[in-house]
Amino acid sequence: KKSNILFNGYKELKKVWHQLNELKQLKIFLLSFFFYTMGVQTVMYLAALFGEKELKLESGQLIVTILIIQFVAIAGAYLFSSLSSKFGNIKALLLAIILWIGICIGAYFVYSAMEFYLIAFCVGMVMGGIQSLSRSTYSKMLPPTKDHASFFSFYDIMEKTGIVLGTASYGLIEELTGSMRDSIIALILYFLAGMILLLLISKKK
Repeated sequence: KKSNILFNGYKELKKVWHQLNELKQLKIFLLSFFFYTMGVQTVMYLAALFGEKELKLESGQLIVTILIIQFVAIAGAYLFSSLSSKFGNIKALLLAIILWIGICIGAYFVYSAMEFYLIAFCVGMVMGGIQSLSRSTYSKMLPPTKDHASFFSFYDIMEKTGIVLGTASYGLIEELTGSMRDSIIALILYFLAGMILLLLISKKK
């Protein structure tokens, strides 16, 4: 029955939530992930819309932007994999978040197609890296358990909730101010919150 499936799923997620109260480091990481993934996912979903509304880019130019992000993301994932092997996952994630903050600041001052392509290149470099590093770090911090599925379901729900809240806040700020550029400030704050929480893990490890 569908009701039983939903109820059992809720029970599994509730169990993970209670376990997190005893896994302080993992809980801090998940909170950090929740904040910075709001920024990451919002950029991914609304970058093209920003180009269309703020820069008046044509469809062909937006397609080029998306292709740049997708192709560069492959190289970015390899780059951050190399950095994590040398400096550790947490430090590599901190670097990625700092770069994301720089990207957001740069996007605030973008006014031409070429500048937008440059930002797209930078997004691609950190997009693949931060996603793969986040999942890798989370898996390494999990306690000894056979129930990895519940923990990763909880992780996915945090990510999906971040998408909803991130894009909703972006749209709300645009509605209130009349500019998508003002919404970028909120993204910077999300990344800063994620970075501060991640620093707490870095100090304790």
